[in-house]
Amino acid sequence: MLDFLSEAIKNFRNTGAVWPSSPVLAKAMTRSLDALDGRRRVLEVGPGTGPFTKAILRKLRAGDHFDLVEINEKFCRNLEREILAKYRPRHPQVGVALHCAPIEEADLGGGYDLIVCGLPFNNFPPKLMRRIFRRMFALLKVGGELVYFEYAGVRVMKSPVVDGAGRARLRRIDTIGKSLRRRHAGKRELVLANFPPAYAYRLVNAGPDGAKRTRRAPARGGATARR
Repeated sequence: MLDFLSEAIKNFRNTGAVWPSSPVLAKAMTRSLDALDGRRRVLEVGPGTGPFTKAILRKLRAGDHFDLVEINEKFCRNLEREILAKYRPRHPQVGVALHCAPIEEADLGGGYDLIVCGLPFNNFPPKLMRRIFRRMFALLKVGGELVYFEYAGVRVMKSPVVDGAGRARLRRIDTIGKSLRRRHAGKRELVLANFPPAYAYRLVNAGPDGAKRTRRAPARGGATARR
């Protein structure tokens, strides 16, 4: 907890929170893993101190592979020492690899069934947000799911305390999120048992043809579908 608070204060842009995510949010973020059969490939982006990591590890089976990508070197050392180094000897048939790098630069094989992302996109420039999502969808297999979250009402709370450029940035981030959810069959789940309450968003990689069909499909009454 002290490590998390220290890093949150020093590097709020990449941490994006002042309190670790709750077990209830972790359960919501990793629920889809239960429904996947066979050998599964899972990627976690921005694990921080590992609340989602622990939930994922509890669900892994022999033959699964789990990659973690974390940019913060202190978080990486703590994840390795406190969680992963203890897990590997007890589960030698599960592949677990930690990459200390930005997700845009991490050396990953792709073909993931599930990507769980804990990055604080409301703190990022819109161009970086787009670049990260492009990279994650490039790594996600067709039919795979990408799950990310944001705090409920975060842009409403931030708008009064930022300048005009900051409000414009928040609007662009909101627009990007809505576009992603329209294109990728987005679903939203409100998790009240978190501080602050959060929305978990689920996106499906339908592939290029699926994205085209989603954009062209009219909603009832002939209007464009919105989520």
